[in-house]
Amino acid sequence: MRSPLDVRPAVLAGPAPVSAAGPPLVTEIGPPPPLDPELAAALAPVADLLRTAPTRELLPLMRQQAPRCPPFAADELTRGGAFTLQERTVPGPPGAPDISLLICLPTRAARPTAALYRIHGGGMIVGDSRAGIAEVLDPAQELGLAVVSVEYRLAPETPHPGPVEDCYAGLEWLAAHAWELGIDPDRLIVAGRSAGGGLAAGVALLARDRHGPALLGQLLMSPMLDDRNDSVSARQLAGRSVWDRAANEFGWTCLLGADTGGAHVSAYAAPARAADLSGLAPAFVDVGTAETFRDEDVAYASGIWQAGGVAELHVWPGGFHGFDTFAPGAHLSRDARAARVAWLRRLTMS
Repeated sequence: MRSPLDVRPAVLAGPAPVSAAGPPLVTEIGPPPPLDPELAAALAPVADLLRTAPTRELLPLMRQQAPRCPPFAADELTRGGAFTLQERTVPGPPGAPDISLLICLPTRAARPTAALYRIHGGGMIVGDSRAGIAEVLDPAQELGLAVVSVEYRLAPETPHPGPVEDCYAGLEWLAAHAWELGIDPDRLIVAGRSAGGGLAAGVALLARDRHGPALLGQLLMSPMLDDRNDSVSARQLAGRSVWDRAANEFGWTCLLGADTGGAHVSAYAAPARAADLSGLAPAFVDVGTAETFRDEDVAYASGIWQAGGVAELHVWPGGFHGFDTFAPGAHLSRDARAARVAWLRRLTMS
């Protein structure tokens, strides 16, 4: 039986090619892989709303926090005393405004501790340092890790390289001031989901190329990596997926403008463009089979392996974009979170 990932590009015109054995080769892209039943049931009531294509006119509404993902208040972030909180304003990139870091330090962990440097998602166009932070606070609380979440400028008001440079500036500050926070500067892990995952991968490339902070790892959850938006999964799930091809095109165009999909896009903006994936920190990459980013994420992990690097890849059958935060009680969601915790434990405890 063919794997959901074993799909060949569609032929747009012309007759089907004929193999040496005689029968025509299969060239059409099939329907999307089915959703996990628990996830499908959770998604059904709001599927049409989540598939609404974003526009510049809708951006103000999109930037209001969704009811299922409200920003965490300070007392919620402390987790009953498990963390102490700081908010620091630190220098941004040269010539750019200062940036804000939300710092959550474990109160009962051994010091110095490892830290997750978290970059929020939101398609490059929405989100803030608090929204969705449970995705890293949960494993951090279990493992005694610190969390530092960066507030970066959003597109389209701030196009590339503003967002990734903001994130890199925050990482540089953290590495330089880690000891005073009780954080081990040699155990910093960049982490992010969706756009945040893409920015985390871009930050890891910058850290390598600028001989910056030496990262312990990269936690890339359904990362947004490729502005070309033409993978099999992007086409297969067009109009059907949470954050589908049209939404993806909008997000990338906000970040890159007319350069989107062209020949001169920087790998720091779209890490799938990187010609060299050697010398990077070990990566954890996960993605669902029923989401736009599936094939670009699989290709990125493969590129790390081909360059001699270390990557752990999980492709969750029937998972849509953000499934584990949208339906946290589903069995697949619990498995996905457990896999991340297991990877972080191996990475930070070795």
